[in-house]
Amino acid sequence: MQPDKLLRVAKWEVTKNAGGVDKRTIVVMALSLVAMGAVAAIAVSGGTGAGMDDGIYRIGVDESSPYYGVAADDRTFDIREPDPTAIERRQQELLYRGSQLQSVPRTAKERAALAELRDSTAQYNDRTLARDDNQTAAFPVSVTLVYEQQSGSSQLDPRGGDSSDGSGSADGSGTSTGGSGDGSDTGGTGGSATSSSGDGGTAGGSGANLGAIGARLTGDVQGGTPSDISPPFPFESLVLAFLYIVPMNFVIQAYGSSMLSERLNRRGELLLVTPASRGDIIGGKTLPYFVGAVGVAALITAALRFGNIAPAGSYVAVLAVVPLVVLFLSATFCGAMFARSFKELTFVTVTITVTLTSYAFVPAIFTDVTPIALISPLTLVVLDLTGQSVGLSSFVFSVTPPLLTGLVLFGLGAGLYREEDMFTQRPIPLKVLDALAGGINSRRSALKMSIILLPLVIVAELAAIAFLFVLDSVSLNVFGTNQSLGIVLVLGVIVVVEELAKSLHVYAGYEHARYERTLRSALGIGALSGLGFFIGEKGLLIARLSDLESLPIGEAALQGATLPAGLPLWVAGLLFLLPLALHTVTAAISSVGASRGRRAYLGGLVLAIVIHFAYNFAVVSTLV
Repeated sequence: MQPDKLLRVAKWEVTKNAGGVDKRTIVVMALSLVAMGAVAAIAVSGGTGAGMDDGIYRIGVDESSPYYGVAADDRTFDIREPDPTAIERRQQELLYRGSQLQSVPRTAKERAALAELRDSTAQYNDRTLARDDNQTAAFPVSVTLVYEQQSGSSQLDPRGGDSSDGSGSADGSGTSTGGSGDGSDTGGTGGSATSSSGDGGTAGGSGANLGAIGARLTGDVQGGTPSDISPPFPFESLVLAFLYIVPMNFVIQAYGSSMLSERLNRRGELLLVTPASRGDIIGGKTLPYFVGAVGVAALITAALRFGNIAPAGSYVAVLAVVPLVVLFLSATFCGAMFARSFKELTFVTVTITVTLTSYAFVPAIFTDVTPIALISPLTLVVLDLTGQSVGLSSFVFSVTPPLLTGLVLFGLGAGLYREEDMFTQRPIPLKVLDALAGGINSRRSALKMSIILLPLVIVAELAAIAFLFVLDSVSLNVFGTNQSLGIVLVLGVIVVVEELAKSLHVYAGYEHARYERTLRSALGIGALSGLGFFIGEKGLLIARLSDLESLPIGEAALQGATLPAGLPLWVAGLLFLLPLALHTVTAAISSVGASRGRRAYLGGLVLAIVIHFAYNFAVVSTLV
């Protein structure tokens, strides 16, 4: 790339094309951003304004009833004069005379109103007791929990059993102490906690002190009676992080429209005849949208920081968003190169938005399981907003796979940025084959393509681990062995993704007459593809940066790239070479099928998937 040409193309994109965005669209985008900011502010403030459920339940109660104060403190209740006929007319849900309920709940709404009143009564009693001068008598047992980062063990391993005597912990993060009087009783798991009475108790634990904003966003510290304790969920943090993702949807819409217009209006033909290279053209047209998306992320961080919503936000949050920006733009670029119309592009961009947003958000939900959470760069944003430090290894593990995947997608799309592909109307599957075939020049390209496509495989496998992690504690009997359902499903996803990555470019090469359709050639090409994937598979070792293999589901997913510790040398050597034989054999089977046509390729692919799954399952059952 030449910087002067790249910047000139970027200037043309900003001044001439602007992604087809008119003034009306700009106004809608601005209003949407303002609305998102308002929603985030309300979420962080705890929603102290009017609620949608205000006055939803009508209760007949007079001031002499002990439940009058309960209903008056809960805005979900609309207090009315007690009237038995109002119950019959369905104008009231509850009716109290003193402390006695006079109406029998018959409808679903009446039962819901009674359940809500019971919850409100418990909260009202707690608030009343909290104002008592003798707190020891009011709350004989008080609990303070400090949630700590999990060091790297799964919640429950169905294969190894779990402790039922209270000595084992679901997250292995510590113990809690509880009791009354002298506080000498012990028991329980789930964090670092201390309970006591009389002197109010002291809180213990080595968790990081995040300050007020950290505790408010993540719930790292909880205290009160045992009924007040609930698992933490970083809702506000995810709402704030969501602000970084939503603007990207506007950016990719404009970017995709601009790239597709180059094809449909044949304006790209003028750029192709200029001295600028394809890299200069693509880079120049992408640069304004990249700068715009990163600039919006920087503005959001500054607004959160100086608006005291998340004063801990820094440049780390902006840098963590960069690989997501690259991933969104690269996927949209490929979609614009594949789509035949704006209608088809809309379908593609919606698919991209849903898929990549899920990839960014689902891992971030598991904030108490750090290896899973770090799969998404959005976790780095949450950590930075809450004032927690981000280690270099964690940062590299989170940002490297999506960043490399984005670069690979740009490379695949660039293979179609030429006159014979840009201005032809072909279905999306055929366009995908065209993009893969663009990097094939000789038989050795099979080895190169398997390595190049590996970032896509890594991202897909990491996403599968995050999505299926919740099923890790579900036991399943498969072929007479007790295995986790999550592990079985992850193995299934992995073998499908890996076999497609090893064989799809080989099939594209045959379809574009880049390879000879002979048995000898097919076996050699398949062997090269398997060898390339074996070499590139060691890129999965990046998972060691997050200690992902410490989880059973992570260990099962990464067993092809890592070896268990403590094995004899000859066993370790055998296990090192077995994946090479596996990838070579399965890739050769798919290659032979691809050389004989589409149906034969599908048959060979299915056979390769079955063999690969059987091997992986046998290894997992024996060693993992």
